[in-house]
Amino acid sequence: MYLTQAQLDAYDRDGFLIFPNMVSREEVELVKQGLARACKVQDDRVIREKNGGSARMVYGLHEMEGPTGSQAVDDLARSSRLLQSARDLLDDDVYLFHTKCNLKESLTGEIWQWHQDFGYWRTDGVHRPQMLTTMLMLDQATELGGCLYFVPGSHKQGTIDAPFDGETTSVGLWTLSKEQMTDVVERCGEPVPVVGGPGTVAMFHPNLVHGSGHNMSTHSRWHLYFVYNAVSNVMAPVKDPRPAYKASRKAIPLQLRARESILEPA
Repeated sequence: MYLTQAQLDAYDRDGFLIFPNMVSREEVELVKQGLARACKVQDDRVIREKNGGSARMVYGLHEMEGPTGSQAVDDLARSSRLLQSARDLLDDDVYLFHTKCNLKESLTGEIWQWHQDFGYWRTDGVHRPQMLTTMLMLDQATELGGCLYFVPGSHKQGTIDAPFDGETTSVGLWTLSKEQMTDVVERCGEPVPVVGGPGTVAMFHPNLVHGSGHNMSTHSRWHLYFVYNAVSNVMAPVKDPRPAYKASRKAIPLQLRARESILEPA
């Protein structure tokens, strides 16, 4: 799938694009089957809520040699819908920096504070925010259920030097302070909810300010993330690098699948 000039212009302006029904319900169900299995794995790739209960994050979903790997996720990452769009937005060949699923179980799923993803990834040695996050909704995303919120145009503020918060949840983040977030909203406008049904895809810039609230609903909310990095965006060596399933340095260009639907073998 090649993006139009109008879509490229909208991404440059807003920092994100949203595509309802980009992935079929049947494909979503196939992906969820693999994720349900991965959530049961006892491995560092599975991060649980602060109370030690349900899974909060699952990494390494495209890595077939790993314990959480899913063929459906690996196939979807190389479909034209996702891969060609990433190439268009980054104007380069790309590889997968990581894949993960963020899970918010009903009533207990925790918040994600206001942040920029590149605030973390630059500590991995990535020089430029020539990266893209492609998020697939696996469940209905609603405001009550703790959907994402984007601040349109906030990616144009550059990378904000935010403080690190390692206490609020089980996952540490470089989180915007109250003053920083207030300034971003005054400059860019109010955040907008990212809602939709299973199969909806959102593609967004690594400097886009975003966050999400607690899941107050009785329904789970799972989001699958594919983070693409341009092959030319070479990562510098860092002290104590994170595991490859969180920050891959294997910059081998991904190749498109011969068949678009992941329900069909490649």
